[in-house]
Amino acid sequence: MSAGKWILGGLGFVLGGPIGAIVGALIGSVYDVLSDDPNTQTSTDRPKREKRRQATQGDVGVSIIVLLACVIKADGRVLKSEIAFVKPFLVRTFGEQGAHNALQLLKQLLQQDIDPVAVSQQIGQHLNYSVRLELLHLLLGVANADGELAQSELQVIQTIAINMGISDADYQSLRSIYCKQSDINWAYTALEIAPTATDEEVKKAYRRMAMKYHPDKVANAGESIRQQANDKFRSINEAYEHIKTLRGIK
Repeated sequence: MSAGKWILGGLGFVLGGPIGAIVGALIGSVYDVLSDDPNTQTSTDRPKREKRRQATQGDVGVSIIVLLACVIKADGRVLKSEIAFVKPFLVRTFGEQGAHNALQLLKQLLQQDIDPVAVSQQIGQHLNYSVRLELLHLLLGVANADGELAQSELQVIQTIAINMGISDADYQSLRSIYCKQSDINWAYTALEIAPTATDEEVKKAYRRMAMKYHPDKVANAGESIRQQANDKFRSINEAYEHIKTLRGIK
């Protein structure tokens, strides 16, 4: 079974639109593949097929792989550090064998022309905001796998963020985690406040951000996305503690 055919099992919204077309280009007709599955509606039963197109963990997984391909190929090269960063995430998402298949699909996608605007808009229509934030968090981590955020990668990631409907404040907050050495105000950006904020405003911002990135918000998206939320949750705590130390807040 090809990697592409393997990963189509149990999917919903990604079977249509630009993502379905991209994956289908690798494995032939998406609907031909689905017709091999007796649990899947046939093309003659269109209303029921449309009813299936709800976000599933499989949708999240395929969305991740497509977005990863967009970012990894942005600078015209595929680094070992990027693949090394991605592999543990795929193992947590798909298991050992599934991760192997997912990597094979990723390698095929790296050879394809992918429109980040179209795929991001499709994802933005179907995944909730908290999950989209964690997808963006992952993409920034991949871009930083070699210790540097290349401008070409950041441009693609920002395009993805905009078209997934992520606010600029949230994008900058996620990016700030990787700018600690170059931006003295990174902790304020992480909490989405200005350095001129009062101590009380800092405390309110921390509580708001801690709630926004609470892992329970993405509980239905799978353990890997939940772990991403845990990582961001820790980063919010780190930013808050950094500001408290700077200001002497008790």
